[in-house]
Amino acid sequence: MPNLKFLHLALIPAASVALATMSHAQQPALSNDASPAVAPAASPQAMAEYRRKLRDYTLAWQSFDSAATAYWNAVTEKRRLRMAKRRHGQEVALDDYVLTQPPVYDGPPRPIDPSAPDKPAPVPRDVKYVPTIPEMLASAQKYFHFVPQRPASEIEFKRAYARAVAAEGVPADLAVRLYAFETGGIGTYDVQSGLLNARPGAKPLSPAIGYNQLLITYTMHLLADHGDDFVRALTAKAAALTGARHNAMTAKMAALRRMIAFSRTVPSDWNSQEKLGETQQGWGVHAVLLDIDIGPLLQARKLVGSIRFARMRGYRDRLTAAELQMMNLTGDGSGLDIIMMPQVMRERVPTSNFFQRRGYERNTVASRNNTVAKLLSVTDARMDAAVQQPGARDLAASFQ
Repeated sequence: MPNLKFLHLALIPAASVALATMSHAQQPALSNDASPAVAPAASPQAMAEYRRKLRDYTLAWQSFDSAATAYWNAVTEKRRLRMAKRRHGQEVALDDYVLTQPPVYDGPPRPIDPSAPDKPAPVPRDVKYVPTIPEMLASAQKYFHFVPQRPASEIEFKRAYARAVAAEGVPADLAVRLYAFETGGIGTYDVQSGLLNARPGAKPLSPAIGYNQLLITYTMHLLADHGDDFVRALTAKAAALTGARHNAMTAKMAALRRMIAFSRTVPSDWNSQEKLGETQQGWGVHAVLLDIDIGPLLQARKLVGSIRFARMRGYRDRLTAAELQMMNLTGDGSGLDIIMMPQVMRERVPTSNFFQRRGYERNTVASRNNTVAKLLSVTDARMDAAVQQPGARDLAASFQ
């Protein structure tokens, strides 16, 4: 079993955005009667006040960041020790978790420089660029000669997904409730994290796509570990086709094989596959989720993979949708940690124990519902509401 199961950086419906280097068209020269406005120079008094506020902010932030770093280091170490205990069949106790909530910054805000009021705030060094779907599609065509076959309609993709889920033996109600939670019950097959009903020009929160909101790293992992199964499925489809459709499927399989080979150029662990997924070639691989023949297969395999993982680790009860969502949200290892926790511990253990710092800080669901019991409860409640939405109803009907 690859280390991916234990090293998942929680999603984050909350991943990061960094500045990208992009080319711009040359701007036309300004005419003499269209001179750009010049902001008035900041006064010495305003600059002195700014420097004072900046000093206060810097000291407050450094104090907070020092405490937060110590806290999250403790979370990481406790998680490592818990995983070691589980591997050796030892019981996990309450003191194997960090039982306090993460520090929250409550100092002054970063002041605006009056000499450059429009200058954007500095981007944290660990913030990563989030590719958009158009960038993924461009990379897929450039590096793998792949253009996903889009469905003729949303219901066509839902039916393909339902067939794939049923073939994997995943209960329909689990798939529908996960879809409802991840997309609010209205999401499309090509919805990207943070862009559901977003305003024009909004930036995605993460590269997660689709009904299960899979990250690029999971796409890399699924192709590396199960790619041959997906090729066999397409081969079976191709056998029933003729002419141009057969040729198109053959070309699709060739592109898929190239992506599988690329995904296998690194070890099968989360960190290695995450780094590979951050390349432009990795962006291109993620575009397979948009294909009517391949996307449903990967998403269905992710669901059954989590269920099998829980069984292999000794969990014999039927997973609830909320429990399966914990594995989808935090990774299989941390999700199983939540699932196997007694109720009395769920009431006390903070959700931060199952996240990386940046993921937790951007995941408002987990940070607001800050114990395991609260997170499971709100997940169930949101599922109950979202399954009544049109998209969830359509997906449920697709299983019939």
